[in-house]
Formats: sequence, C-alpha cells, structure tokens
Amino acid sequence: MTSAPPERDLSLYRPCVGLALINREGLVFAGRRLDAPDAWQMPQGGFDKGETALECGLRELREETGVKKSRVELLASTEDWICYDLPDHLMGKAWGGKWRGQKQKWLALRFLGEDSEVDITQKPVEFSEWRWMRAEALIADIVSFKRPVYEEALRRFAPYLKPS
Repeated sequence: MTSAPPERDLSLYRPCVGLALINREGLVFAGRRLDAPDAWQMPQGGFDKGETALECGLRELREETGVKKSRVELLASTEDWICYDLPDHLMGKAWGGKWRGQKQKWLALRFLGEDSEVDITQKPVEFSEWRWMRAEALIADIVSFKRPVYEEALRRFAPYLKPS
C-alpha cells in the first residue's frame, strides 16, 4: 500500500506567474535564457505587492517580451499553484536562499500581434533570442527541474495549442 505524497508547505515557495504566450498557429513563445544558454523557457516572474496574477503576468510579459497587454487575449488561467523545487546546486543561492522553489499561477494568452512587436531587449534583458515552439519541443528544451511544471501547464492549456 502506498501513501499520498505529503502536502507542500506553500510558504516555502516564491509566488510567481508563468505565461504561455500562444500565437495563431498554436505555437508557444520561448526565450533562450541569458544566464543558462542551453535553457529555453516561457516568460515568468514574481508578484509585486498587491498584484493579481493577471496584473503580474501582463507586467512580466511587457518586461520580458515588449508585448503590450492590448496585443493579447486571456484564454485561461490556473486557479491552483503549480510548484517546482530548485535542484540541490541552486538551493540556498537563488533568490537569496529564501525560497525552496517557486509556486506558479499560469496564464494562457493568445498573441494578437505581429512578430515584429516582440522586443526582448527590455531592461533587464532576460533572453538572448526567442522563437515560437511546439509545446512538445519546449518541454524537451526546458531545464529538467521545471519540466513537470511545463508539462502540467501545457496539458491544461492543450485546447489552445491549435491553430486559431
């Protein structure tokens, strides 16, 4: 007989929003991280005091991609937190050692603009390059410790990962 895994203490996780920016072809925005050139990821970032998940997500989207809120449509969001733990080599280093990992609310956003509107040179720059990817390819290219979160978020957003 197996027992259920213990509940996570969510107070140990940094609150964050993750963004699945999906274009008309059903492809997902991915940026190559400046600090980890082998890692691609979707935009994400921590909450500022008093922000809702949507407010945080739209701010992070603008900061990381230059995409304005008028150029996206909210498709779906997760109500619950999806968490990941940092690997041992980052534990105690990332975010000043305050957090064990991140708890994320996820938003699926339809990109209504043109590729020329994406500008990853916003300061501080997070990505060295970007591209549209199929969900499966993005999951394969994400750092391994974030893979279960990406699998879960993209599974939930699967209905939107088709051409519109």
